[in-house]
Amino acid sequence: MLPAPQFDSAFAPKTVAAQRSAGRAVSFGGILRGEWIKLLSLRSTVWSFSIIVVVQLVFAVLMALTMSMPAASSTALATNLAVISATLGLVAAQLAIAVQGVLLTSGEYSTGQIRSTLTAVPTRLPVLWAKAAVFFLLTFAVGFAAIVIAYLAALPVLAGVGIYPDAGDSTLWLRMAGGALYLALTGVIALGIGAITRSVPGGIAATMGLILVLPSALRLVPAQWATDLMAWLPGVAGQELFFWGNSVLASPFEPWQALLIMLGFGGAVLGTAAVLLMRRDA
Repeated sequence: MLPAPQFDSAFAPKTVAAQRSAGRAVSFGGILRGEWIKLLSLRSTVWSFSIIVVVQLVFAVLMALTMSMPAASSTALATNLAVISATLGLVAAQLAIAVQGVLLTSGEYSTGQIRSTLTAVPTRLPVLWAKAAVFFLLTFAVGFAAIVIAYLAALPVLAGVGIYPDAGDSTLWLRMAGGALYLALTGVIALGIGAITRSVPGGIAATMGLILVLPSALRLVPAQWATDLMAWLPGVAGQELFFWGNSVLASPFEPWQALLIMLGFGGAVLGTAAVLLMRRDA
């Protein structure tokens, strides 16, 4: 379990609250800076992203050790195997980023920090949008870096069994970027769920249920409707952003369709969180 978020109370007077006390309207840029400072000040942020990097490295090397390729196989196959090695760890890494997403919103309610935040920004909604934006951008950047590092770590192992991917293949970079995008969108969905539940345990349970438990449960149901429903879940459809038809879950969607599904889930969750944020007391 990641450590509970520790919000630095000194953040408010330095950023958003300072503008309010000076009698100035709070700009969205100021809110973004405030949320950026809060995100980077959390110990759980460091833990979450560290876990992502470590998991990516371990999975990439272990997966590469199991790889083999028939003689005279195409470079495209070698590139595909390399991408699978570099991105397989996302299936586990998403759990860390999902927990962090929940902590980022529900953690403020558990500590009471949300009251000072909403006092400084009485319109409320910009706070939610800023949280989602900074978390998405940081997760994408760290996720992409972790995938590239994992890919580089797997290369010597793959070369040992005659697998030489083409680093100039655009699909290699598109799929790695797709993996980072999947991780970032999963984090935003978790952030929205945390804002809806306002509870760290409840938010984590709901998020894990959506991306982990529900797909596993539906796989056990011997009915076509269960298979069809499972394909629409974000944790299943979203994997097409980097697996491109190589997932064991056999998603029927193309990568662009998977992206629309992920965006739809993210929009629905954030939209619900926005409505509740405006209607409920802090």
